Amino acid sequence: MERRAEAPPPQGLDFTVENVEKALHQLYYDPNIENKNLAQKWLMQAQVSPQAWHFSWLLLHMDKVPEIQYFGASALHIKISRYWNDIPADQYESLKSQLFTHITRFASGSKIVLTRLCVALASLALSMMPEAWPCAVADMVRMFQAEDSNVDGRARCLALLELLTVLPEEFQTSRLPQYRKGQVRSVLAQECGSVFPLLEQLLQQQDSPGFIKQKVLKCFSSWVQLEIPLMDCENLIQAAFTSLQDPELFDTAVEAVVNAISQPDAQRYVNTLLKLIPPVLGLQEQLRQAVQSGDMETSHGICRIAVALGENHSRALLDQVEHWQSFLALVNMIMFCTGIPGHYPVNETTSSLTLTFWYTLQDDILSFEPDKQAVYQQVYRPVYFQLVDVLLHKAQFPSDEEYGFWSSDEKEQFRIYRVDISDTLMYVYEMLGAELLSSLYDKLGRLLTNTEQPSTWQHTEALLYGFQSIAETIDVNYSDVVPGLIGLIPRISISNVQLADTVMFTIGSLSEWLADHPVMINNVLPLVLQALGNPELSISSVSTLKKICRECKYDLPPYAANIVAVSQEVLMKQIHKTSQCMWLMQALGFLLSALQVEEILKNLHSLITPYIQQLEKLADETPNPSNRLAIIHILGLLSNLFTTLDISHHDDDHESTEVKKLPVQQGPNPVVVVLQQVFQLIQKVLSKWLNDAQVVESVCAIFEKSVKTLLDDFAPMVPQLCEMLGQMYSTIPQVSAIELTRQLVHIFAHEPAHFPPIKALFLLVTSVTLTLFQQGPRDHPDIVDSFMQLLAQALKRKPDLFLCSNLDVKAVFQCGVLSLKFPEAPTVKASCGFFTELLPRCGEIAPVGQVVHENGKALLQAVLEGIGGQASRSLMDHFAEILFALNKHCFSLLSVWIKEAMQQDGFPSARVTPEQKENFSQQILRERVNKRRVKEMVKEFTLLCRGLHGTEYTADY
Repeated sequence: MERRAEAPPPQGLDFTVENVEKALHQLYYDPNIENKNLAQKWLMQAQVSPQAWHFSWLLLHMDKVPEIQYFGASALHIKISRYWNDIPADQYESLKSQLFTHITRFASGSKIVLTRLCVALASLALSMMPEAWPCAVADMVRMFQAEDSNVDGRARCLALLELLTVLPEEFQTSRLPQYRKGQVRSVLAQECGSVFPLLEQLLQQQDSPGFIKQKVLKCFSSWVQLEIPLMDCENLIQAAFTSLQDPELFDTAVEAVVNAISQPDAQRYVNTLLKLIPPVLGLQEQLRQAVQSGDMETSHGICRIAVALGENHSRALLDQVEHWQSFLALVNMIMFCTGIPGHYPVNETTSSLTLTFWYTLQDDILSFEPDKQAVYQQVYRPVYFQLVDVLLHKAQFPSDEEYGFWSSDEKEQFRIYRVDISDTLMYVYEMLGAELLSSLYDKLGRLLTNTEQPSTWQHTEALLYGFQSIAETIDVNYSDVVPGLIGLIPRISISNVQLADTVMFTIGSLSEWLADHPVMINNVLPLVLQALGNPELSISSVSTLKKICRECKYDLPPYAANIVAVSQEVLMKQIHKTSQCMWLMQALGFLLSALQVEEILKNLHSLITPYIQQLEKLADETPNPSNRLAIIHILGLLSNLFTTLDISHHDDDHESTEVKKLPVQQGPNPVVVVLQQVFQLIQKVLSKWLNDAQVVESVCAIFEKSVKTLLDDFAPMVPQLCEMLGQMYSTIPQVSAIELTRQLVHIFAHEPAHFPPIKALFLLVTSVTLTLFQQGPRDHPDIVDSFMQLLAQALKRKPDLFLCSNLDVKAVFQCGVLSLKFPEAPTVKASCGFFTELLPRCGEIAPVGQVVHENGKALLQAVLEGIGGQASRSLMDHFAEILFALNKHCFSLLSVWIKEAMQQDGFPSARVTPEQKENFSQQILRERVNKRRVKEMVKEFTLLCRGLHGTEYTADY
């Protein structure tokens, strides 16, 4: 062991029994955490050392304490499972018999040590079967059934059951190579013939104690996960059903039945599945009694069994048309579970288990050919209408008093449960279509117009929630019930927050319909504006207004003054949290986009002036944490307003709005007018807050959002913004400034009029960043990342930038090579992107060609280092792109460089042979057309370099 020097006290000592015991004592009883950690580290080395074979058995002496015995058993398991190849074949038999002896000895001893020894023997069996130990399982059963006077029969039986239980579990987690796994699985599946009769016998024996039956059921559960044919499990499944009557065995029996039914292979055994329906239906009485007595565990378990059969095998069972009634009975049993009384998650936790079943059943019905589908539609449409009623009943809120006692966690779980119900309803719409909306509308109408029996708000809310669930994702524009619904909404007497929230979200979900039927906007808009003033309805009212302003903006000019006034009032009163204020500003941006320029300017003036005044005041104050937050808030409001204020209608892709498009505006864009007015103020704020990344980011965000929205209309601002960005970046380089520079390069660099300021800014940012590289860029991986993206963007949009005499292309290239060696994957990815854009320009841009010629070898060296193991495996495709580009654009140079690089000893990894390196080089040089092939070669080679080729780690690669 090379690292013995690092061992804790007993430091420098050998891995002997005494030292292991001392270290274990330290691990368990030393109060000093550092000593504990050192002991643990040393013990881990001891477990894998060659001496472990010797001390493990000694630690298992019966006079040792269980912790010490457990360590000995664990060490044996580790040696057998991980270092199997170190064990000579002539020692297999003695190892096997020693383990049997110890397991027998511990049958009446410590339970945890017994389990560990069983796991060790299981691991040994898996490594030896089938060649070296063909009938392993049968031998185990025989060994433990043989009379042994020292150990009583019950203890022997438990030890055997423990061994048989851990065997399949150890198989699932074993490190066997893939081909061996398949081989061993089929041997084990055959060996169940030695196990199942024993398990059946133990379950059926009248005098078998509960704890033995419990263990039998666990053992069966473990075996069925080996994909054993379902018909071979029939008797045991039936016995497990019988065990469900015994409260002590109930949970284990449920697991066994569910595991047996759920194995993917089970659907091949349709006759066995059909035989399982009667015993499942036979649980209905037990289920009803459990529900009546409030026994949630029992109802949950029975529901799991019914759902396992229905959900995993609905297709196979539906196919048996002559058995349609028994399957329908199972479906109705699951419906009972969906509608189980009580409020989720407080008085019941079962109904949520059933929701996926309803998706599966519907998918299977709709996948049949038309004739069969028609038959099943007839049978199941009424079931799905009933399901809608059940789900909407389950979605109802409890009484206000009861809800007041719920914890915040219960309320959150209920919210998620309602979202799941909403998704299910949306899905059911595919089956039931427009009739579903009509039925919801009729129920709501009856509820709201029935004066004799006033309904509870919960009932109204649930029906609206159902409607909104569907309208949110399905195009209801052609539905004939929506006008009626919009007419009903103002009649709802809103007495509580949950109902008000749902009313808002329902209006929001109908915003596209309102855009096609603008005459109805006035029915609901006043409700939304009224709700804006209620902080409890913040999210629902603001998001609904935003949807209406986005979808219906061309119909809102008559209401604009009112919307702006109400919004201004709530913004000034600071009713809403920051994110809702930002949404509200986006809503106003959409709204103003549809007005005439002078109207926009008038509204902008009244909307923004209070904030500008506040900002002027803040700009004069000495920087402190509270005015920092206020500045960031105001800048955020402005940038969110400018995100959506778009008078050129870049965002309009609805055909319906084409008709309403306003004439193209003359004169400067209102956003530019406002930006020019506040530009000096923003500069003033910046000058005081240049050190604060968040303030700088907020300033950049205003311009970035405006540039993205306005595109060419932003042109008048380009010179002054470039100048300001240059000053900012020269003073303190920050990512947000590079990002904004990249945006400007993207939109304006190829326009001659704007090239001079963009060029000046690009050169300035480059020269400042190069200086940063000289000082040590490791502290700024984010800046390096953004800078590489900026360079790639410049090459893409305006390669002429690389012709500027005062751009040091060589230094830029060297920075790129350096960035390829960063530990941060995003930075390396961005650097690869830069080179992938740069290399194709070798021929057309002389300075680039010259630099690649002189320094390309360093680039190749860095790429090969990354592939050799320096970089994350997730980056290999990006390195492959560089190799591909080098091969395509600098072939003759690459063939010399790669040869020279690969001749270095141990490069790019000590694990690859000269032949493998030569082979890789030749493959790369040959492939100049198929980039995908190059990526595959690189992945293959990097695995060789890392010593991972052909191991389990490559499975997901």
